[in-house]
Parts: sequence; C-alpha cells; structure tokens
Amino acid sequence: MLRSIPSTSTARRVLRATVLGAALAAGTVLSAPAQAAAPMVKSQAPGYFRLMLGQFEVTALSDGTIDLPVDKLLKQPAPATQKAVAGAFLTLPVETSVNAFLVNTGTKLVLIDTGAGKLFGPTLGGLLANLRAAGYQPEQVDDIVITHMHGDHIGGLSADGKPVFANATVHADAHDQHQWLSKENMDKAPADMKGAYEGALAMFGPYMAAGRFQPIAADGEIVPGVRSQAAYGHTPGHTVYVVESAGKRLVLIGDLIHVGSVQFPHPAVTIEFDSDQKAAGAARAKVFAQAAKEGDLVAAAHLQFPGVGHLKVAGAGWQWVPVNWSMNR
Repeated sequence: MLRSIPSTSTARRVLRATVLGAALAAGTVLSAPAQAAAPMVKSQAPGYFRLMLGQFEVTALSDGTIDLPVDKLLKQPAPATQKAVAGAFLTLPVETSVNAFLVNTGTKLVLIDTGAGKLFGPTLGGLLANLRAAGYQPEQVDDIVITHMHGDHIGGLSADGKPVFANATVHADAHDQHQWLSKENMDKAPADMKGAYEGALAMFGPYMAAGRFQPIAADGEIVPGVRSQAAYGHTPGHTVYVVESAGKRLVLIGDLIHVGSVQFPHPAVTIEFDSDQKAAGAARAKVFAQAAKEGDLVAAAHLQFPGVGHLKVAGAGWQWVPVNWSMNR
C-alpha cells in the first residue's frame, strides 16, 4: 500500500507524521541508532613485510618487541642517550623490535634467525604465527642461519625438546658454538649467565641429536645465493649474511646496531651486550661502509620493523633510509 503514495516531499512528510503519531499513541519509544563506541582491538596486523630481491623473495618477520633501558646499556653518558631518544620521539625504555627474515630462493627456503620463542616473555615469540600468516609453514624451511647465539635469535628453534622446523638444517659460526654450546663454559659462567647457556643448549640440542647442525668454519656459501661473512665482536662468532640475486644484494646485519637514534649518528657507541666492545665497533664500521658504498639493502634485527633500508654517509655517521613500501613487492 505504501508504494502507492506519491514520491514527493509532502507525501514523505505526511507518512513520517502518521507513523510517528501512531507510535506515540501506542506508547512505543522510538530510539535513535546506537552511538556506543566500538571496543578497541589493541593489536597490529600480522607482522610480515615482503619484497623482491632480484629473483628472490624476502619476507621480514616480526617476533614482537621488547622494552630496553638503552640509557643504561649504551656505552655513553645516559643524558646523551636520553636526549637522542627524545629527539627521535621515543621514550625510555625504548620499545625495540626483534626481527627475523625469510628468503625464498626458488629452490631453498632459508630463515635468518628465529626470534626469542618462549625465552623472553610474552611480548616476543610471535615469529611462528607471522611466518604462517605470510603463507609459509615451519616444515617448509630448508635451512636456518643464525647470526649469533643470543636468546632472542635462537629461542624459536625448538619447543618442548623438539625441533620447531622439522626439516631444517641449522648453521652458525663455530666460534659461537664453542662459546655457547659448551657445558664446561656453562659450569664456569656466573650464576646470572647460566641461563643463556642452558637456553642455547636446549635450542640446538634437538638439531645436533638429529645430525642437522652444521657449524660455519669460515666465510662461505650456505646455499646458492646466501653466504656468511664474519662480523665478530657482538659475540665471538657474530655473523652477517649476504643474499644476492640478479645483481641485487641484501646484507642481514644481525646485532651490529640496536639503537638507531644513537648509533647511526655516533657509530662508535657500543652496547653492554657486545662481548668485545672494540671488535663490535670495528665490525659495524666495516660492514656499514661497504653496504653504503655498494648501495646494498640492509636488514637489521633490532631496528623498527621491518628493519630494512639503505645506509647513506652522514658526516661521521650514517643516515638510515627505510625501504619504500610497495604493494607490488
């Protein structure tokens, strides 16, 4: 019946008045649309970022973040760190990314570092979920290359005494192997350091038992297109990895840098975590200079996710230029 009412402004007003009058006469309450605020989601999108390097696909994977009191950790006066952090619009402690990287060469799937797993608390350990969100499964990983054996890089290797990556072979520098996978060293370590040794032994043990751990004795090719390069200092066997395809290079620098707002403009500043402060500073200088000269892409474990960009010389230090976002990778 309503369809027979002429579609004019007068007719619509008459219809609204009639409906409202009937509702009021019947005691019906007409309410406006609900205006209650939607609940906050309080979570980010899945933590992966994809780009192409020549013919290789590279996926940055977030393991999460951890708060670091960098004013107490960096080897410079605390006020200098506080000023630099504030100048970067950050607060202390600095929420610091933990990043890993997945390289698909077309024939091999290579994971660089594995995040912290359950070793560092609830704000980390997201790598596996993000790897799956990125379209991969842990059993597809062929090789894992470890930059060094600190817990936030190896904690995702194993769980409940079993390998998380059931078909992968793990590679790490022999110097770190001798340092961290030694029960003798663990027994001699101070009480507050024993956990680091226990964690390393628990993470690598299942792969060693299965014959799927291969220490790196020197710089060399891990799989075609992925090679290791010694960058000792942060740990005795800290290693960077160079990925190359179709004339394009990506240098995965591990822990050569932790706090960009400080260590890019002042690269001589080291951090408490460096086992050999002098060597760590020298390794950073060498790798950064080469990457800047060649225009290589750089991927870092602790720069804000995804931690991928380029380096440019800026006075006595460096400028970080994050990689451009691309929907086409």
